Amino acid sequence: MYATFTLPNGVRVVLAPLKDTQTVTVLALFGVGSRYEKKELNGSSHFIEHLMFKGTDKRPNSLAISKELDAVGAEYNAYTGKDHTGYYVKVNYEQLSLALDVVSDMLFHSKFDAEEMEREKKVIAEEIRMYRDNPMMYVDNLLEQVMFLPSSLGWDIAGDVETVSAFDRDAVISYMRSHYRPENTVIGIAGNFDSEKAREEVQKLFSQFPSAPAGAVLPSYETFYQSEVASGPCVLTHFKETEQVQLALGWYGYKYLHPDSYALSVLANILGGTMSSRLFISVRERLGLCYYIRATHQPYQDTGNFYVQAGLDKSRIREAIPVILKEIEKIKREGITDSELQRAKDNTKGRMAIQLEDSEHVVSWYSTQEILTKNMLTPQEKLAKIYAVTGDDVLRVAQEIFQQNALHLAVIGPYRDSKEFDPLFVMT
Repeated sequence: MYATFTLPNGVRVVLAPLKDTQTVTVLALFGVGSRYEKKELNGSSHFIEHLMFKGTDKRPNSLAISKELDAVGAEYNAYTGKDHTGYYVKVNYEQLSLALDVVSDMLFHSKFDAEEMEREKKVIAEEIRMYRDNPMMYVDNLLEQVMFLPSSLGWDIAGDVETVSAFDRDAVISYMRSHYRPENTVIGIAGNFDSEKAREEVQKLFSQFPSAPAGAVLPSYETFYQSEVASGPCVLTHFKETEQVQLALGWYGYKYLHPDSYALSVLANILGGTMSSRLFISVRERLGLCYYIRATHQPYQDTGNFYVQAGLDKSRIREAIPVILKEIEKIKREGITDSELQRAKDNTKGRMAIQLEDSEHVVSWYSTQEILTKNMLTPQEKLAKIYAVTGDDVLRVAQEIFQQNALHLAVIGPYRDSKEFDPLFVMT
């Protein structure tokens, strides 16, 4: 199971011991991401994540950090989302002390050397170009632009080349200090470890995080209001000479902790979560219109999006979109079968079991809930909610979500005029 406690300075700690593993993963999460930024600092959350690996007083450069972790076969990385940022180190269970020391050292003693920061701006510029040159990776960014702009929820997590190149060192550090505070921090440990020893080491290393000044309030994000964006259908095209077109069809979904999020996850599984899902069979297997197609739901604090993504032959996109919409209209009109419902539940159970054999997934499971919702569910509790979903629940959710005026499309391919797609959007 798991245990939680809070250090005197406000840092929350999650411990999830696993008996049958030889690994342990340390994860540090902060409740800040790109949606918390101002426009001139768009990309700074991601920039800070990069800078944490560039050297400390104890480990003076990125090579010193990587050599020490590589020497014990560690896996380590970091990631930035729209609402949280994470740093993790996964090691042989005997190296827990090293993992904790490296993570705490980077978080509290990174140098943020000015020269190193200028170099890293160029690295991130190339990362941005890499993603934008990869349509399969970039199309969901475009979809969130057309769905959420002008809200910061529609901004790219990495920012853009011009903004990142113009970052001021003092402004970036000030932004970090305003959000990297103990009350906005979760330290998670999962795997093979002694709980008492882990508690002692966490208290020793993370109690050095100074408490916020009395009366200090954490900066918040810009709330998204659906009423402030244009009514759909809305289309955003990104011109690129490609043979395969990437598209993402999206509707507004549910926020974290919405009671219908479980029914929506079942709906996503049935529509496009497996190789036996409705969209995979109808669009790929029967008609050969795509190589891959999937459906998923992404929640946020105040909203969410449900989307279908596919890679298609450019000559057949006008054939494919109506087929996708037809499947969605069918599920909205007729609902699902009992056998589909049972398979979706059992599929979810099986996937969770496989994932949660890994200490990295376990620590993410508990720590991410703690930083984003403070409402911890065990895998068993979540499965109970999934298994409580009925066919009527899925039908009701489909009818609520799949509205014509909430439909959005992002397309990457040889198209310059989004209006050419307008005739394809007819939903009942």
